[in-house]
Amino acid sequence: MGGLVAAARARELGARPVVLEKGDRPGGSMLLSSCVIWRYRTLEDFRAECPGGDPALQRLIVERLDEALDWLESLGAPVVERTTGNPRTTGMRFDPRGLTDALARAAGEIRLETPLEELRGPTILATGGFAADLAERRGLLLRANPWSSGDGMRLARERGAALAGDPDEFYGRNMPAPPARITEDRFVGLAQLYGAHAVVVNERGEAFAPEPLSWSETDLVQATARQPSARAWYVVDGRALVVTIRGRTVEQMMAAAEAAGGTVRRAPSLGELGMSLPASEKLADAPFAAVHVIPGVTHTIGGLRIDERARVVDEDGGPIHDLWACGVDVGNVATGGYASGLAQALVLGRIAADEARST
Repeated sequence: MGGLVAAARARELGARPVVLEKGDRPGGSMLLSSCVIWRYRTLEDFRAECPGGDPALQRLIVERLDEALDWLESLGAPVVERTTGNPRTTGMRFDPRGLTDALARAAGEIRLETPLEELRGPTILATGGFAADLAERRGLLLRANPWSSGDGMRLARERGAALAGDPDEFYGRNMPAPPARITEDRFVGLAQLYGAHAVVVNERGEAFAPEPLSWSETDLVQATARQPSARAWYVVDGRALVVTIRGRTVEQMMAAAEAAGGTVRRAPSLGELGMSLPASEKLADAPFAAVHVIPGVTHTIGGLRIDERARVVDEDGGPIHDLWACGVDVGNVATGGYASGLAQALVLGRIAADEARST
């Protein structure tokens, strides 16, 4: 998203940008998402939820997102909902295909299957972070496009760029573990979103969920990634099965995992699940069910260090000539928590284009 936004804004300002797209289609992981672009309602809320992030960058998201959303709509991007459905946040939900098409039209020249192999002239890095590399390195599921493997970060590092944030921190969802078949069109529909209603254990039967669990459950996903084999079980009772979360019941989410070929156990008693489980008030009412999950990496949270003008900086904080970054190529925005990667792409992409055009 960041690259398309930056190109569309630069073209609006009279430039002639070229988007180098490594993949065989535009849109990156934006096209695979639920496409809710949101911010916390106040900077104070953002700081509380993502305490390790850069306050200056967080302020940019809070102060500039609303105007940027209006700009997207002015390009013809179709709005699905004008609320997020979450009282903590404000924003809009767009149709992912419609948003991708609107931005691609506005961006101008897009060269598909053209990886960024060297830096020449003014460049805005928007390569989507390094989710593919992280997932492969840690044995996790990739819940994103396969082309975001850290190309931008590597090239910037060759120019002396500094990094920000934890390179192992990521946003993702726990998904049905293999042998489940998870295609990119099912990244949203197969997410298992009920960790707060489950007893979560690793493959030794040990509970490990953080206490208290965050509202986004991103901390639970990252904790799962640190378990043996990076796998876990979500175990629920009859009360949890009927709970509705984001328009689906827990039973429906488990059934989707089962239909995809995931491992789901069901039993009228805990003993018949065939698992060693800790005692818990969450497991009181029959029937019982358990689903085997694996973390799916959506995007990385660590990345390049930038200043408030989206300029990539070196270890001393000095800007690197002709180099900007946006989207999740940038680190230290949501460190320690969860924030909208699409909002980060939108706001920083527009800033990067404004700054690059003015130099």
